[in-house]
Amino acid sequence: MATTPGQTLYPLHRSKTIHLVRHAQGIHNVEGEKDHDAYLSYDFLDAHLTPLGWQQVDHLRKHVHACGLSKKIELVIVSPLLRTMQTAVGVFGGEGYSDGINVPPLMVKNVGKSQRAAISSLNCPPFIAVELCREQLIENDEDILWKPDVREEKEEVAARGMEFLNWLWTREEKEVAVVTHSSFLFNTLSAFGNDCHPTMKSEICTHFANCELRSVVLVDRGMIGSDPSTTNYPGKIPIGHDLPSDVANGKHSVFNDSF
Repeated sequence: MATTPGQTLYPLHRSKTIHLVRHAQGIHNVEGEKDHDAYLSYDFLDAHLTPLGWQQVDHLRKHVHACGLSKKIELVIVSPLLRTMQTAVGVFGGEGYSDGINVPPLMVKNVGKSQRAAISSLNCPPFIAVELCREQLIENDEDILWKPDVREEKEEVAARGMEFLNWLWTREEKEVAVVTHSSFLFNTLSAFGNDCHPTMKSEICTHFANCELRSVVLVDRGMIGSDPSTTNYPGKIPIGHDLPSDVANGKHSVFNDSF
């Protein structure tokens, strides 16, 4: 019997759930709306969030708590730029400080002209900053890779995105949040969805709004992963036969063919 058109099955342990987030509005977005060339300015390379951006962070934080996502995420991966780190910590950071609780902050108060209170590390997943998912590659504070009026080519961003996903696959966590940038997300995701219905392709590959979250499933179809399933069970191994009924009905012919 043929499968239902468009449907397929993969073993659960060969998949990861990834919650992709674009950073909230930064000061570079405001200037870029006025003049697109502002995005090429070194002055806005490490832009901080605007007051509106922080409102977007607060709304997304409420959403991830309301839908239960905050309790499922095992790891938060973030681009090491200020706007992404502010977004990641604001959305997925720990609970507020209260009397008698003394835990290190994930973000100290007023970082990046935020006029925000410190955000604690209480009851939140671990965070790691990863160069591969940043907006533009920079090797040192002098930014030797940055050139006026020149940005990474789309193909280079896409290749870096695939390298990031390959690295992500090696992580043991099965449910991960990634807070990154618009062009990184768009160019990376454009490599996917070609085997899907056009509507699904558009769900995957359209540009992200500020502070938008999209949940996707990353599947290993090439047997790259080697970790065994944590939920599969081999079944009872009884004394005697344990054949399914459809096999048992024809067991004589099966055995005759076997021997």
